Amino acid sequence: MINPANEKQISSLNNEELIFFKQHGYLIKKQVLCAQTCNTLCDQLWQTAPEHLDRGDPQTWNPIPKAQWSSDPLLSLNDTKWQFRGAGTKADQIAVMKHPQLVHWAEQMLGKGQVREPIENGKPMGSWGTAWPEGPVDPQMTEGVRGIYATLPQQTEPILQDHLHTDGHPFSLGVVCLLDDCPPNSGAFKVWPGSHRRFYPLFPMQYDQARIPFYPHMPLHKGIIHPREYLEEVAKVEDDTTPVDCYGERGDIVFWHHRLGHMAGYNNASVPNIRQALLFDYCHKDLDRFRLSAPHSDMWNDWSTELQQAEPAVSCATSQQPTLTDR
Repeated sequence: MINPANEKQISSLNNEELIFFKQHGYLIKKQVLCAQTCNTLCDQLWQTAPEHLDRGDPQTWNPIPKAQWSSDPLLSLNDTKWQFRGAGTKADQIAVMKHPQLVHWAEQMLGKGQVREPIENGKPMGSWGTAWPEGPVDPQMTEGVRGIYATLPQQTEPILQDHLHTDGHPFSLGVVCLLDDCPPNSGAFKVWPGSHRRFYPLFPMQYDQARIPFYPHMPLHKGIIHPREYLEEVAKVEDDTTPVDCYGERGDIVFWHHRLGHMAGYNNASVPNIRQALLFDYCHKDLDRFRLSAPHSDMWNDWSTELQQAEPAVSCATSQQPTLTDR
């Protein structure tokens, strides 16, 4: 089992980091998880590898053959996507979500003692809950992490165009943990900075998105219902905002706001690699009460006093740090 005591000493987010998160909707923190933690989780992922992959042979890191595709929500395999959710409430993965450093940062943003705790050996994502657009999976319906997600090298020519989305399930703060080195253009995590401030007021609910559940006898009538204003703003954001590729090294993490426009990113790195990342959400303990409200005039109404009071403009020194913006 992963021992959080092996990780680095706990530190706090400084004022400029909190301001950066408010302005841009994401924050990268370097070298948070130790090599042992990352290697343990990668080992778990590779126990579920499609049969054509050889971990030590990049020549085999090709898209998954259709004969091996799986719609099982606990182990979803499709083209370049390999998503393992089945161990999302097991001890090693829960240990990362309960990592004292990560919880401390999350509490700085959501409030001391206000972060909902995961449940070890609880129900993983994909094992219960209402339907999601492509089948009976809802990311909110998990008592642990979302899962370990891998993206294989993309072999499409020409390179596909980026398109953002926002997540439809209710949560407060997303986390992407890189479990192996992710060089530029390898599909680490791509975000549209500042889009959370533009999208937040455009929904009738401040955390949810309206959707039609999946019914077996109505397979075509399912999915997210997007407000017209939101769809129009998506087109504007994609036109006027340059996305940021949150590439990094093993052990880096990315915090992101629940309304931030994002995508997993295509894996088109010049040197073949497999993007391997642990994904999970931190939720405020009162999220289900907050969900009843329409968007507030102050989008930080439900967040910590510390984050609400982080107001001064970001300094030039912070905005020029490559680990924050220059990606």
